[in-house]
Amino acid sequence: MSVLLIERIKKLKAEKNALIMAHNYQIPEIQDIADIVGDSYMLAKYAQTTDKDCIIFCGVHFMAESAKILNPSKRVILANPDAGCPMADMVQPKDLKAFKEKYPGVPVVAYVNTSAEVKALSDLCCTSSNAVSLVKGLKEEKVIFVPDRNLGTFVAEQVPEKEIILWEGFCITHERVEAEDVKKAVEAHPGAKVLMHPECNPTVWGFADFMGSTAQIIDYVSNSEDQEFIIGTEAGILHSLKKVAPEKTCHLLSDCLVCQNMKKTTLEDVEKALSGGVAEILMDEGLRLRAEGALLRMLKPND
Repeated sequence: MSVLLIERIKKLKAEKNALIMAHNYQIPEIQDIADIVGDSYMLAKYAQTTDKDCIIFCGVHFMAESAKILNPSKRVILANPDAGCPMADMVQPKDLKAFKEKYPGVPVVAYVNTSAEVKALSDLCCTSSNAVSLVKGLKEEKVIFVPDRNLGTFVAEQVPEKEIILWEGFCITHERVEAEDVKKAVEAHPGAKVLMHPECNPTVWGFADFMGSTAQIIDYVSNSEDQEFIIGTEAGILHSLKKVAPEKTCHLLSDCLVCQNMKKTTLEDVEKALSGGVAEILMDEGLRLRAEGALLRMLKPND
């Protein structure tokens, strides 16, 4: 059945001149049929370069929204419309407006894990790959960082010359990791390097040999002379790591590192999206333009 389904997807993709994009946290079957697999930053950049008529996004809602913001003339479809992001839901536009009024003139840096409405209220977007460099490059001494308090704290540690005003949001998946989880993993795999995403709670950062984004973790494993690693981010990354470094051994830090929203998308969803059974992402043009400004400043900070 899956072989026939994959062939059907390939046929439909060619007929619709479509591009399938997938996040590293997607299930292996989805990663394998995607044209491009990456983290939020890579996918956002790649979306700008495609000449395809349609983008089928295998990820969560804010990612498909970002692709639409950057590609207004293309049809963008989220393969599973029910795949959301609890962290993105933790900052609502009306609340951010009220928060901004307390800090007049202070720029808002929005993690890309936010809605289009929140991006439209922000001065600059960032991903975990470039948050530190982008905040460091701002001329202002104070910055509002939304919504991830953990990534914001990581930025504050790396850019001590800035005052980072944190929003109290977090990733419910990475937040589950506790010190006891790391200790058990290290005991089970002595000598393995511990690589951790900054969305994890700061209370466990001290155990990490390296802190970085999804893409940075993959690069670290690919380029390291070490052969064994404990991976402190969402489980889907293990499939990506097997592809880029098959000779190396990677262990998931904890079984709790599974994002249920990232795991919602199935091959059947992709076929349905390609067949026209899923509504495309639509957006008011005024909203899109306001959100686009913050995203473009993330992708082209020196322009």
